[in-house]
Amino acid sequence: MSGSPIMAGKAPPLPATYVTASGLPRYNPVAQALHWVTAGLVLAILPLAWVAISLPPSPAKGSAFVLHKSVGLTILAIVVLRIVWRMIRPAPPDPQAPRLLTLIGRINHWLLYAIFLIMPVSGYLLSALSGRDTPYFWLFIVPGLPKDDAAQKVAESIHVAGQWFVYALVVLHIAGTVWHLVIRRDGLLERMLPVQDGRGASR
Repeated sequence: MSGSPIMAGKAPPLPATYVTASGLPRYNPVAQALHWVTAGLVLAILPLAWVAISLPPSPAKGSAFVLHKSVGLTILAIVVLRIVWRMIRPAPPDPQAPRLLTLIGRINHWLLYAIFLIMPVSGYLLSALSGRDTPYFWLFIVPGLPKDDAAQKVAESIHVAGQWFVYALVVLHIAGTVWHLVIRRDGLLERMLPVQDGRGASR
C-alpha cells in the first residue's frame, strides 16, 4: 500500500473546498454541522443524566431531568435529519483501509444512528408511560401517555441497558478516529472539518 488513499473509479475533480489536503472528498458542510452538533449534545446529555440521578429530590433534580430529556429529544430530531440528509447526499467514499476495519467502522456508524434513536425514544416512553408530560426546555410540553407500569419497566430496561451501548460505541468511534489520525495519518478526520487553509476563500 502506497499510503495515499485511492478512490474506486474515476470522477471529475472536486472543487478545492470539497477535498482535504490529502485529496479525500469532504463531507458536505450540512453533514459536518449535524455531526458536530450531535457530538456536542451527546457530550452534554451524559453528565446531565449522571447529575439528575445523583441529586436528592429537589427542584434542581427536576430541572436536570428536564434538560436531559430535552437534549435527548433534540438528538432524536437531529439523527432523523441526519439519516434523511444522508439519503439525499450520500457520504463520500471511504479511504483505503483493511476491509475488516472498514466494515467495523461502517457497522459502528449505523449502530450509533440506531442507539441515538433508541435511547431518546425509550427515555421518552420511560417518562410518558408514567402519565407525565415532558417539558421541552420549558418552551412547550410533549404530552405523556396513559400510565402503564409494565410497558414503562420495558422502556426503563432498554434505556438503562442502552447507556452501555452508547459508551461502547462512542469509545469505539473515537478510537477509530484516533487510529486514522495518529497511526495511519490518512486525513480521515479532516473530511468532517471545514476547510482550514483558506482554499477557495476568495471565490
